[in-house]
Amino acid sequence: MVFYFTARSTKGHNIFMGRDKVENEDLIKYGLPEDIWFHVDKLSSAHVYIRMNKGETIDDCEPETLEDCAQLCKANSIQGNKQNNLDIVYTPWANLKKTASMEVGQVGFHSEKEVRKIRVPSRANDICNRLNKTKVEDYPDLQAGREMYDTECKKERQAIARETKKQDLADAIERKKNEELRSYSSLMETEHMESNKDIASRYSSVQDLEDDFM
Repeated sequence: MVFYFTARSTKGHNIFMGRDKVENEDLIKYGLPEDIWFHVDKLSSAHVYIRMNKGETIDDCEPETLEDCAQLCKANSIQGNKQNNLDIVYTPWANLKKTASMEVGQVGFHSEKEVRKIRVPSRANDICNRLNKTKVEDYPDLQAGREMYDTECKKERQAIARETKKQDLADAIERKKNEELRSYSSLMETEHMESNKDIASRYSSVQDLEDDFM
């Protein structure tokens, strides 16, 4: 089961989290490049995500949405919910690292440099209550969703490749035409052309010229 929440976002970003460590494992495995992962630092908590729009990065996260996710992490941490001045870590899904030796739901990072933190001074009940009122439970097929995403990305790459090939061909034709024009122009240059005077100087009479022409 996955829980979905309506975030404070002008960009249509959605917040979601797994019900337990089993769902967290699937979210880690079948996440999308547009997902941003949140978790209470150094404590057990829910795995909370924002799904960004295509082409957006972690820098496009709005402050209000970050606060919503941070509060949701804190509220869903047994220890963290009781503490003030709590740090929440967040990073792109692609930076999550999962190894065979890790327990279910446990995760690390490929690069610590890509991990950011947000400080939560205290629990904001107004934010938590508002989010809980928008809570929706669903049972998405995360694997199928990821496979569909990959298929769409492949089609987009193929379409871009076709357009690139088409443009390259058009550019090649244009270059060929320009080369032919330059070649023709060089043939028509004055130094390559024989004047009437030059032609006449090679013949002693008009009759010789006519005989040569014939």
